[in-house]
Amino acid sequence: MKPLFTRGPSPESRIIVLGALATALILVNIYTDWLDPVRERLSSFAAPFYWITGTPSRVGDWAGEQLRTREELVEENSRLRHQVMLLEQQTQLLAAVRAENTQLKELMNSAESVDQRVLVAQVIGVSPDPLEHVLIIDKGRSDGVQQGTAIMDASGLLGQVIEAGDFSSRVLLITDANHALPVQVLRNSVRAVAEGTGDLYRLKLRHLANTSDIREGDLLLSSGLGGRFPAGYPVGEVISVKRDPGRAFADVDVQPRGLMNRSRFVLAVLSEPLTDEQN
Repeated sequence: MKPLFTRGPSPESRIIVLGALATALILVNIYTDWLDPVRERLSSFAAPFYWITGTPSRVGDWAGEQLRTREELVEENSRLRHQVMLLEQQTQLLAAVRAENTQLKELMNSAESVDQRVLVAQVIGVSPDPLEHVLIIDKGRSDGVQQGTAIMDASGLLGQVIEAGDFSSRVLLITDANHALPVQVLRNSVRAVAEGTGDLYRLKLRHLANTSDIREGDLLLSSGLGGRFPAGYPVGEVISVKRDPGRAFADVDVQPRGLMNRSRFVLAVLSEPLTDEQN
């Protein structure tokens, strides 16, 4: 008689086949770019899930705002007025500096400066891997964001886009252990390279000579070298400088200016210039 149930492959065989398939996909992903279009498409489908998982946080924020007392609102209003006054003063100073720089560029027959366009994006998720510092934002290629786009908040640079989907993007923070960017000291223009340490609150300046003129409190700006990050954006502040006469390089710790784990809204610095219609 013909058996009612046919016996398929054994569980061990299935595990071996699936393991081999997974290994093959990993090797293809590491050594080729064949899977990049698939991963970019999947990131677009994942965006709604990140938005849904962030719903409890948004509901909690709304409930907290509704429960604030009148005294808290008055105090916050006063603090915000002071901040607006300070920002207006800083804006006036920046306008003067920009006008001066434009005049210097014209005198030196340099290329005309191009205005950069920024786009406000919301952080909708973070990487579950504790060993990587990656954010997911709700803007992608359809909004003008592309791989390499610089991301910052109101305080300083946060990182750069490493994968742009249609409607969302993955951002590698400057504190990730695999990230590095060229910087310069605002006080004297000394150049260095700031590398991530895997700590959200600390960067390292690698291979900086012991004789370099750098001190605690120095502000580091992006130098623009390499063309990845725009020049002149705050990166971090030197918090520790240790010099050992027996070593060639100083041990320099830097605290990032950007709020790596607290920024909810960020700015994407788009590379294309503003058009007349956008101005």
